[in-house]
Amino acid sequence: SYVAKLSDFGLVRSGPPQDKSHVTTQFMGTFGYAAPEYKATGHLTIKSDVYSFGIVLLEILTGLRAYDPKRPEAKPNLVEWARPRSYGKDKLWTIMDSRLECNYDADSALRIAQLALTCLEQKSKQRPSMFKVVEELESIEAASANKILRNA
Repeated sequence: SYVAKLSDFGLVRSGPPQDKSHVTTQFMGTFGYAAPEYKATGHLTIKSDVYSFGIVLLEILTGLRAYDPKRPEAKPNLVEWARPRSYGKDKLWTIMDSRLECNYDADSALRIAQLALTCLEQKSKQRPSMFKVVEELESIEAASANKILRNA
């Protein structure tokens, strides 16, 4: 059984207005979800929340936590663990939550994995806006619905 545990990642609201950046000396947020630039410099931007959402997408696909010190291969960070495993449809199954027992559309899962990786780009300027993220998720949903209708 899946229980939603998503809460507010709106760190940007406590920081900069619009596209401005903000520097904080006190870490805010949940460990494992902070964008690299925020951890390194304290700079907080709108794209910091995009990074956090990418982590959530990875958690949904993998069924794993953002940070787990007991994760194999000495990679407690989910991004570091998943990134090398999630390129291409032939590797996607290696990160997918085994509890799903392959009961998912592989094309949709691959597109979501690609979207997650785009949200998790190291450089914030290379991440999409949340508007673009929503557009892509809606496109994935529409394609999946069309596939279901064709197969019915």
